[in-house]
Amino acid sequence: MAKALMFMGTGSDVGKTTIVAGLCRAFADRGLRVAPFKPQNMSNNAAVTADGGEIGRAQALQARAARREPLTAMNPVLLKPEHESGAQLVVRGRRVGSYAARDYWKMRGELMPQVLAAYRELAADADLVLVEGAGSASEVNLRGNDIANFGFAQAAQVPVILVGDIDRGGVIAAIVGTFAVIAPSDVALIRASLVNKFRGDPALFTDGAAFITERTGVPCLGPLPFFPNAAKLPAEDSLALDAKPSGAGGSYVIAVPRLPRIANFDDLDPLRAEPGLSVVVVEPGQAIPQAADMIILPGSKATRGDLEALRRFGWDIDILAHHRAGKRILGICGGYQMLGRTIADPDGIEGTPGTSAGLGLLVVDTVLGPTKELRVEHATHLATGEALSGYHMHMGVTSGADSARPFSRMAGNDDGATSGDGLIVGTYLHGIFASNAFRHAFLNMQSPVDYDGAVETAIDGLAAHLASHLDLDALVDLAGEVA
Repeated sequence: MAKALMFMGTGSDVGKTTIVAGLCRAFADRGLRVAPFKPQNMSNNAAVTADGGEIGRAQALQARAARREPLTAMNPVLLKPEHESGAQLVVRGRRVGSYAARDYWKMRGELMPQVLAAYRELAADADLVLVEGAGSASEVNLRGNDIANFGFAQAAQVPVILVGDIDRGGVIAAIVGTFAVIAPSDVALIRASLVNKFRGDPALFTDGAAFITERTGVPCLGPLPFFPNAAKLPAEDSLALDAKPSGAGGSYVIAVPRLPRIANFDDLDPLRAEPGLSVVVVEPGQAIPQAADMIILPGSKATRGDLEALRRFGWDIDILAHHRAGKRILGICGGYQMLGRTIADPDGIEGTPGTSAGLGLLVVDTVLGPTKELRVEHATHLATGEALSGYHMHMGVTSGADSARPFSRMAGNDDGATSGDGLIVGTYLHGIFASNAFRHAFLNMQSPVDYDGAVETAIDGLAAHLASHLDLDALVDLAGEVA
């Protein structure tokens, strides 16, 4: 009989994702079959699964930590924000449609049967299911029809550990306050609290832990010391672009405009790990640096809208000047579409039907459509002959004269386009820079950095960190059997 334990937070970014990932590896190292699970996620950073769908990038990382293939069951409901008050809804890895926030909140309870079915599907092939909540567990205004936090925990009767972040301050009030505002029936599911990201002498928090235990009536675990190498792990929230260092001050500068709906930005992580590179994320209101050696236009969840924003910020002028200076530009997925002549959306996939003029740097045109391409790819980069791996996650077909000079070839199919002068390149493939040999050849650099190896080392270090500060046997004892 599988057991399950859920980790909820007093707020967003308290470390739930990292804790679950580390525990996935720690318990897998003990010989357990572990499965990560997040009922509902909201992120434009997604990954393609082994069963041909998409899930949040964090659950793909957790699956990797558990030494398992990512599956759509690990994140049955995914929301991908398209604008301030609406998102694309993905259920069991497949796009269902786009919904205004108000409409989704009204109907989300109808998704609970599919959420529970996915959870039990994972449990049937696991010894331990580690569940991650979403956002804050104390958002009582969102409790009705909830499928992400206590709504799911009640339906599945999963014991909960409440995680608080001491690094941001106010952790005692955050934990005790959560117990004070949520319903008594939800409080009854909480088996312990956990203080995360502690810096300094843990003895200084002894009285704080005792106070939390006294006020909540459940043990206070930790404090769990801050783990700096968590920054080396792929992130799912674009706020990580603020927190992560931009390269290591290398002489080769790559500029990346921060589009309002930037997607799959973990494409940049291997570049940030290179000591010879500086990755400059250009914020709205800032000019793209003239000193940049390369501009990368990243993926976007709303390509036409982000193209409009790009022009509003004046980045189109900077990009065209960069090209006139004889420098390179790479467009990935939505960024590739922006580099072309036109982007047509006859069916209103991204909003109002219509056609937008692209930047005109590639002689290609894009027509958006309802079919989303989702698959892992193994390809050859034609300009260097290097092998690379990546994944397709896009809607639309791009074609034109510059497609005769493709970026890569896979199983007889071509991908992407290259301008006649060779300076402008577009591809639909995400994740390409994780391929070390390709990355070094494409950027004409030599480096000892092994990106995937560094991620594995960080996961192993995180698992060891958690095992040394938490009683893993006690956590298993707190878990409940899957009904």
